[in-house]
Formats: sequence, C-alpha cells, structure tokens
Amino acid sequence: MPEMSAPALRGGLLALLAAALFGLSTPLVQHFGHGLGAFTTAALLYAGAAVVAVLMRHPPEREAALTRSDVPRIFAMAGFGAVIGPVALAWGLQRTSGSSASLMLTLEALFTALLAWRLYGETMDRRVGLAMLFLLAGGIALVLEQGLAGNTQLSGLLAVLVATAAWGVDNTLSRGVADRDPGQVVLAKSTLGAVATVGLAAVLGEPSPGLVAAGALLAIGATGYGLSLRLYLLAQREFGAGRTGSVFAFAPFIGALGAFAMGSRAGTWMLAVGGVLMLAGVVLHLFESHGHAHEHEELEHEHAHSHGDQHHLHTHVPMPPGPHSHLHRHAPLHHEHPHAPDAHHLHTH
Repeated sequence: MPEMSAPALRGGLLALLAAALFGLSTPLVQHFGHGLGAFTTAALLYAGAAVVAVLMRHPPEREAALTRSDVPRIFAMAGFGAVIGPVALAWGLQRTSGSSASLMLTLEALFTALLAWRLYGETMDRRVGLAMLFLLAGGIALVLEQGLAGNTQLSGLLAVLVATAAWGVDNTLSRGVADRDPGQVVLAKSTLGAVATVGLAAVLGEPSPGLVAAGALLAIGATGYGLSLRLYLLAQREFGAGRTGSVFAFAPFIGALGAFAMGSRAGTWMLAVGGVLMLAGVVLHLFESHGHAHEHEELEHEHAHSHGDQHHLHTHVPMPPGPHSHLHRHAPLHHEHPHAPDAHHLHTH
C-alpha cells in the first residue's frame, strides 16, 4: 500500500466499520420495534448508546474533554441526530419495508458531503466527486429496484428521507467535536436524546415495550448507534466529514443485505448493480491519494495526538509513549506529504 493512501485508508476503514454497525441496525430496529411508538423506539436506541458510551470514556490526559463552548453544538446534534433522525426513521419503518428504508438512507451521504463542502470548505476533487457519483448512482439503483418491486410506501420513505436530512446536519455538526473525547460526545448526545424522547413518549401516551423488545433495542442502540458513532467520529478525524459521510453511504447496502437475510426476498438484478456501484465508490475513497506542498498557519488547539507525524513537533520531558491530549501550539510550517481534510488540513485548493 503506498504511504500516501494511509490517511484515507485509516479513515475509510473506520467509516466502513461504522457503516456496517449502523446498516445492520436498520432491519433489526424494524423487527424489534414493531408495534412500538416512534419516540419509545428512539429512546431505547439512544439509552443503549448512552450505556456503552460510559464504557468508552477516556481520561482528560488521553482525550480532549468537551468544553462549555461545545454545549450549543451538542444540543443541536442531539436535536437533529438523536430526536428528529431516529424518530423519523422509526415512524417510517412502520410504513415501508426494511430494505426500502435501508436503501433510502443512502441520501444521508449527499446531505453530509454538501454541507461539509459549504460549511467547512472540504475539498472535492475529481476522485472524490466520482466516488460520490458512484455511491449516489448505486443508491438510486437500489431505490428504483424497490420501487419497481412495488414494496415501497411513499409516506414511510418520505419519513426516512427526513431522517437522512437530519442525520446529514448531525454529521456536519459533529465535525466540530471530532477532536473531543468520542465517548464523552456520544454520552452527552445520547443522554440528551434519550431524555427528550422518553419525555415525548410519555406525553403522547405511547405503549410500554416488552422486556425482549426493550433489551433488543438497547443492544441495537449500543452497537448501531453508540459504538458506530464513536467510530464515525474517529473517521472524521482522519479524513473529514464529507468523505466519512460518503463511505458511510455503504450502510444502506449492508442494511439491505441484513433485511434480505431476515426474510426480505424482493431483491432483483438491480440490487446487485446498486451494490457494485456503491462498492466502487467506497473503494475509490479507501485508496484516495492526495499530497502536495502546503502551508500551515500558526494554530493552537487541544486534541488527542502522538508525535512523529510531521505536525506535532513540540517536546515533552519525558516524552509520552502513546496518544495523549493537551493544549499545544503549531508553529507556521511549509511541507509536502499525503493528507486528507482533517483538523490540520483544511486549506483551500
């Protein structure tokens, strides 16, 4: 593997694993959430995510903690990502097939990439643009496949579309806290989402879940929402919000395969075509190669880092053996090496 592909490969693999966990959660949520209210389902999912987040916390000397200035962003992330998104998805899953809902989630990548491009100035060169076209074409093929099979219901799919837009906003907002402790970010967002949706479920008088359904949804939330979000945040550190969202677009295909394994047999040759197109898009991202001479302006920030990466040139006595976090300053620097749009490489082209 060429050295210059390493940043994209690391970020791509993290995003792909996050996509697998989230993608498999969609048909499982439909199965175990059957008959439950949308707010109750969302509350259980994010309660599970909050529980696993407690186990993922790191001490402040290892990962940068959230600050008071992050509070508005965390509340916004919880509103879009832990209330609107899961509630819309849970409502839509009651009114359309698991495969259809999984495939519609492809559009989340489009919302994320466009917002990252506009708000963070993340670069989109030809390779990235081609990768996104493959992913979008694959998603269109998958949605058309379900439409031709006659298994979609418009209201359910529109609700899932609302979920994708909400999660696109959430993904873009999360870029601003990707350098904070992922466990703390997941815990804060999940707790706020769970509290809000529990309250709304109580106000609306939604029925209480059975023990099996509650336990299953808590477990699904822990892996498909909690652990998946942690991996997603780590991927954003490596190669930005837009690319992470684009690779994450493989989640719908994984979800469709999960739905197929659980008994949905409506697939046609278009399902295979869509999967191949999406796989091509993911591969383009994983092996992205981007390197040129660039300038680093003076920068002071705090995040988890190690030394020997051409950017963290400050010294310690003694030198920490591994990743650690503290406020540090980067002097102006001019050099050339492979990179992706992480926190140190948001320059324009």
